[in-house]
Order: sequence, then structure tokens, then C-alpha cells
Amino acid sequence: MLEAGCFAHARRKFFELADVEGAARKKSRGERSGQIYPIALEAVQKLDALFEIERSINGKNPSDRLAVRQEFGAPLMVELHDWLNAQLEKLSRNHDLAKAINYVLRRWDAFTRFLDDGRVCLTNNAAERALRCVPLGRKAWLFCGSDRGGQRAAVIYSLIQSARLNDVDPQAWLADVLARIADHPVRQLDQLLPWNWHKRAGVLSQAA
Repeated sequence: MLEAGCFAHARRKFFELADVEGAARKKSRGERSGQIYPIALEAVQKLDALFEIERSINGKNPSDRLAVRQEFGAPLMVELHDWLNAQLEKLSRNHDLAKAINYVLRRWDAFTRFLDDGRVCLTNNAAERALRCVPLGRKAWLFCGSDRGGQRAAVIYSLIQSARLNDVDPQAWLADVLARIADHPVRQLDQLLPWNWHKRAGVLSQAA
């Protein structure tokens, strides 16, 4: 399993330090606003350039997305890496900006993963939205019985939402996979993943 960095999280750390609109609102209300850092504002602009590229390839197949990323995104990432290192040398170790920069640099392999695989998204926002029901409802199902119960629940949540993201009926998929998996070749388990799965004749599909 390979980690893919979420640029929304990386951008948020800089955005909070460059919140020009927020500072203006606080000032208009007579409240004290935090300092706005030009470096943070420039970092947001550089990251926004990557998001702009991603918006232009939304909905395209992985190979097309990868080609565009390698042509336009890769040079921006090289420039971003050099720029972040240059800014880091100007800051004290405990500065908030240094922490935001180090968050990206220490996970650089994860943040460049999208340049090698067109299936990787620039952010994990879609996954977080899909699982929003969990934190919203956790007071209703606060206890899973044990730590292992909680881990199993997390696995089930992930499976169900992965099926939904691939326009697959989770109930039909789970019923079919559970019926087939005992006799299915171990080396071909990828065939049962939601994005590869094909419903067998006779499998009932019901809304989950």
C-alpha cells in the first residue's frame, strides 16, 4: 500500500496563515486578526496552479490525466520543492510557516505520487465526504464493542463507500463477493474489487 498526499490538507495549513479575507472581516468587527504572511499567500497561489490543472482533466481516463500531469504538473512540483526549501532556510524551526512547509517536504514522496499514477486524486476530499456519515452519526453508535470491532466497522465503511464511488450497488456487490470469495483464486482477488467487479446473472441488486 502506497501513501498519496492530500493537497487540500497541505494547502489548508498555508491558507490559514494567508487568510486575507478572514483578517479583513475580523478587522471590520474590531477584532484582533493574526498576521498575514506573504510566503503563505505565495504558497497558496502555487498550490492553486496544481488544482487548476486538475480541474482541466476531471473526468478523463487515467492515462490522459497522467500525461497532462507529467507535462504540466511535474515542472510545477519541481519548482515548488525548490521554493519550499528556499523559504525554509529563512525561517526559525518553530515558526508556523516552517511547520506548514515541513508537513509537505517530509511527505514529498506521498505528495508526488499523483505524478506516477493517473488514478490518484490530488485530494482525499471525495473519500472524506463519503465517510461524513460516520462522524455525524457516531453518537448514535458510539461503542463498537471493542477495538477490533471498531477496526472491522472501519473496513466495512471503506468497502461500502468504495462500491458507491464506483457506481456499484454495495449490497449486491457484497452478497456476490461473499458467496464467491471462498473458491476464488487468491491471485485473482483484484477481480472482485468494486472497480473490476462484474455482477453475475441471478444476483439480486437492491438499494443499500
